[in-house]
Amino acid sequence: MYLVNALNVIDEVKKAVIGKDSCVEMVMMAILARGHILIEDIPGVGKTTMALAFSRACAMSQNRVQFTPDVLPADITGFSIYRKDTGKFEYQPGAVMCNLLLADEINRTSPKTQSALLEVMEEGNVTVDGITREVPKPFIVMATQNPIGSSGTQMLPESQLDRFMIAILKDHRSGSPVDRISPVIQMNDLLTMQEEVDKIFIHDVIYNYIAELIARTRQHPMLELGVSPRGTIALAGMIKAAAYLAGRNYVVPNDVEKVFLAVNHHRIRLNSKARANHVTAEGVLEEIFAGVAKPSPKKN
Repeated sequence: MYLVNALNVIDEVKKAVIGKDSCVEMVMMAILARGHILIEDIPGVGKTTMALAFSRACAMSQNRVQFTPDVLPADITGFSIYRKDTGKFEYQPGAVMCNLLLADEINRTSPKTQSALLEVMEEGNVTVDGITREVPKPFIVMATQNPIGSSGTQMLPESQLDRFMIAILKDHRSGSPVDRISPVIQMNDLLTMQEEVDKIFIHDVIYNYIAELIARTRQHPMLELGVSPRGTIALAGMIKAAAYLAGRNYVVPNDVEKVFLAVNHHRIRLNSKARANHVTAEGVLEEIFAGVAKPSPKKN
């Protein structure tokens, strides 16, 4: 296993991102599970530092887009421009042509631009003028969104929120500069680690356990929207990554506990009764998790 490489990346990122060890580990899990990350917070609390630190530690190419109302889909996917000297149209790459895209304040741009990014996240390629081009591998979107209700924000639709493997809640402890970060792995190492995570074993008992947890989100009286099938797949991927970072080639129930909130917080929607009673999404998920018995190892 290339586990030592993953641990080296985490240690390197922690040099720049101080006091957020659990967030750093969660982001590493999502990267290993081929997922995208949504960070929910106000501007100026170290989200850019997090993205830059991971891109440098993993020797990944990185682009950043500050999403504003005038950002166009072509800024994301690229466009064709006519070259008079050749008499042909030439593709100009958009921001997604990189390994790690920092999509800053994604909920400040138009739904059309959000949809352009959503398509790339889902399909791993862009189509411009009828020609489809794959984005580089690995491809990770680390997006941030301002709190709903902030000036100029537009709520992300559930279909787009569901494309993010995890959502990390706000944490106002500041980070430090990324100048001290050096590459500790190459991109091929990261691709190999992703392949190793894919092979982590999940027992049927664990599958049944997570299926029951997800089913409870769809039946809860305080929720009008439960976790989707895509969310179930994301949870399975994240628990594999959690097991990998723990040095195991199989999943245990504690892996589910470690990632359950981050994977599902942004996928559920409270109903009017919950909002009237000041119930939180975190509270509902914690209640659901506590209400489902963990599988216990069988005794011979």
